[in-house]
Formats: sequence, structure tokens, C-alpha cells
Amino acid sequence: MATNTGQMGYLPRGGAIFCTIPDILYLPELVFGGLVLSLVASTELFPNNPQAYVISVAIFCFLLTFFWLLIFACGSHNNRSCWASADVAYHGFAALLYLSASVLLAKVTIDAANADLKDTVYYKLNVAAVVFAFFTTLLYVIHTIFSAIRWKSF
Repeated sequence: MATNTGQMGYLPRGGAIFCTIPDILYLPELVFGGLVLSLVASTELFPNNPQAYVISVAIFCFLLTFFWLLIFACGSHNNRSCWASADVAYHGFAALLYLSASVLLAKVTIDAANADLKDTVYYKLNVAAVVFAFFTTLLYVIHTIFSAIRWKSF
């Protein structure tokens, strides 16, 4: 039986990953995660500033999401249920990491606004990074939910 999350008990491979939810979310996760990384890397990093953590989370999630995309695209998962549970675990962990990074980045941006740095380019880059970081968090949460639905069908 086909559903919007793919066939029950089936992990897609090859080009089919771009036709099923949650796998279609890999590309937006990569794009918006890359935007977060480039925006935060464009700003100044002050001592004792949590932006280094944000960059670390963005790099970690970008690389692992790309690696995860390659595993599914190449069909290396052999349609086993352990891959479905690993998919849920990874995306849940990535959502948690991005949520913590987004909150820290929002705090840095609020502190910059309180220090009357609203007119600087770095402040504007941080605001954009906060928006994209929370949107990326939302993408990872949605991916986790739909991956959990698929995992339960195994």
C-alpha cells in the first residue's frame, strides 16, 4: 500500500528518495543548513561567543545529512529496519542539536541588539542566520516525525 511516506516497510533507493516524504527533505536541509553555516561564518566571532558551537553543529549536520543522502541514494541500506530506526535517531538528534544552536544564536543576536549594534552588517547576518537556523530545525523535526511514521510501518 502506497502512502505519502513511501510504501509501508520500504526504504527508497536511488532517485525514489526525491519522490517520498521524508526523504525529499534532504535537499532543503542541506540548502538551509549551508545557509546557516555561511551566514554565521560571515560574522565576527567574539571570545566566549557560542557561535563556534553553531558553526560546529551546522558542519556536523551538513556532512552527516549529505552522507545519509548518499547512503539512501546508492541503495546501501538494503531495506533493513535498522536503517529506518537509525534514520529516526539521526534526524531526531540533528533536530535537537539545531534547536540548541538556534536558541544560542538567537541569544547572541538579542545581546547584539541590546548593545546598539542593530545597524551593523554582522547583526543583520545574525538575524538571517537565526531565521534559517529555526527553519532548518523545523525541517529536521518534520523529517523525524515522518521517519518515525515510516519506521513504525516496518
